[in-house]
Amino acid sequence: MKMPLEKLFNRYTLSRTEAKDILGAISEGVFNSEQISAFLTVFRMRKISTEELDGFRDCLQERCVRVDLSEFDPIDLCGTGGDGKNTFNISTLASFVTAAAGYKVAKHGNYGVSSNCGSSNVLEALGYRFTNDTDVLKKQLDEIGICFLHAPLFHPAMKTVAPVRRNIGIKTFFNMLGPMVNPSAPDKQLVGVFSAELQRYYKYIYERSEKEYRILHSLDGYDEMSLTAPTKVIRPGSEQIVKPADLGVATLDPDSIKGGDTVASSAKIFLNVLQGKGSSPQNDVVLSNAALAINCYKPEVSYQDCKQEAEEALSSGKALNVFEKLIA
Repeated sequence: MKMPLEKLFNRYTLSRTEAKDILGAISEGVFNSEQISAFLTVFRMRKISTEELDGFRDCLQERCVRVDLSEFDPIDLCGTGGDGKNTFNISTLASFVTAAAGYKVAKHGNYGVSSNCGSSNVLEALGYRFTNDTDVLKKQLDEIGICFLHAPLFHPAMKTVAPVRRNIGIKTFFNMLGPMVNPSAPDKQLVGVFSAELQRYYKYIYERSEKEYRILHSLDGYDEMSLTAPTKVIRPGSEQIVKPADLGVATLDPDSIKGGDTVASSAKIFLNVLQGKGSSPQNDVVLSNAALAINCYKPEVSYQDCKQEAEEALSSGKALNVFEKLIA
C-alpha cells in the first residue's frame, strides 16, 4: 500500500483498473487497518474521480453474491447516507409503504456508519433476521411484497473494510457506491444522494442503463426528498425541480424529520409511523418518497396521484401489516 498511498498523497489519480485492483487487494486482507484507514481518508481530502468510482464499483459488483429477483420486477429505495442530517429511516419506511401499495421492493441496506441508525440497525432491532437465501427472499417478495438485502451478506469482499469504516465514523466513497451495488440489480430504483456532484455521477451511470430511475438530491443537502427545500429529481430523459407544494404539502422544518439519538429511539419512530402515530411531517416525507418510487412504475401519473396511492397504503394499516409479516 505504501506506493499507492504515496501517489495518492501527491494528488495522483487512480485509473479505473488501479482503483479496482487496490480495492480488490484490500478485500483480500493484503493491507492492515491503518493502511485502509489512510486510503479511505485520501478521498475525503480531495474529490474522487469518475474513473476511481467506476473502478471501485467494478470491484464490488464483480465480487458480489448475486441474487436474481428479476421475475418480480422489484424496486429499490436506497439513499447513499452521508448527508449528516440524521433523519429518521425515511427510505426504509417508504419501502414498506411502496410494498403495501402493491409494488415489489428489494431494499438494499446496511448498518449506519456516519449516522446513528441505518436501515439494518432499525430492522434488526425490531426483530428482522437477515438472510441471503434466494428461496427465502423470493418467498418474501412473492407472499409479502418486500425483502431486505443486508449488504454485508452479499458483499463479503467488504468484511475487512467494515470495522475500519465504523471506527473512523465518517462518510467514505462506499456511501457513494451503496445504491448502485444492490445484489439483485433491480431495473427500477429510487436513489437519494448527498451532493449535486454525486447526482451528476449517478446520472452519467444510469442514463447508460435501461433502468427506470429517480435520482434525488434536496437542494439543502439531504439524500432524499426531505420537503425542507425543493428537490432536484433526475429521471430518464429529464431533470426537474420538485417543490413540496408539487406534492400538496408545506415546506417542513428540518427538526420535524430528525431521527432518534439511539437505535431504540429510532425504532420507536419507525413503529410510530407504521402504526399511524407519526407526526404530519413524518408521514408527509415518507409518503412523498414512496410516491416517487411508485412513479417509477407509473411515469405517466402525477406525483400527487402517486402520493395518494401511498397514503392509502399507510393510513389503511397495510404498510404495518406488510412489516409485521416480514418480521414474522
